[in-house]
Amino acid sequence: MFIQTEATPNPATMKFLPGRAVVETGTANFAGPEEAAASPLALRLFALDGVAGVFLGNDFVTVTKMPDRDWPVMKPLILSAIMEHYTSGEPIMVEAAESADGDEDDELAVQIKELIDTRVRPAVAQDGGDIIFRGFEDGVVYLHMQGSCSGCPSSTATLKHGIENMLRYYVPEVLEVRPVD
Repeated sequence: MFIQTEATPNPATMKFLPGRAVVETGTANFAGPEEAAASPLALRLFALDGVAGVFLGNDFVTVTKMPDRDWPVMKPLILSAIMEHYTSGEPIMVEAAESADGDEDDELAVQIKELIDTRVRPAVAQDGGDIIFRGFEDGVVYLHMQGSCSGCPSSTATLKHGIENMLRYYVPEVLEVRPVD
């Protein structure tokens, strides 16, 4: 098994591509080991000293390191843990991954979600992250950033200059885009 790695715009995160499916549908975001019970892979990664977060996408794993750790030390440990997990035969998830779909059915919200799903999420996944629609109210779109997007120095620019401008172009009712936790 050969696992590729990619740097992300967020210096605290790195994207690992095992060349196999990670999560079949949706995504899974774990900000700490206490949240990772649904994923044996995430638990294995959190067992490594210095892992601060794990994000599972369709075909990648994004790992966030603690600020006092260096990638030259962390990267081989993470590669080894991912490889061990795949060779163990354990499942990646023991419960369903988080769904990116909310229960909004307002026409504008549906249009905004479709634009995010088709135009934004694929691009953000390239950088090892995800953006989840959390709501649309009074002209404001609320988005939750995960993986390498969470805490990324360029995430504000991505939201304001990229996503907000695109949504305002296609959906004139959109006035602003704001991040939410």
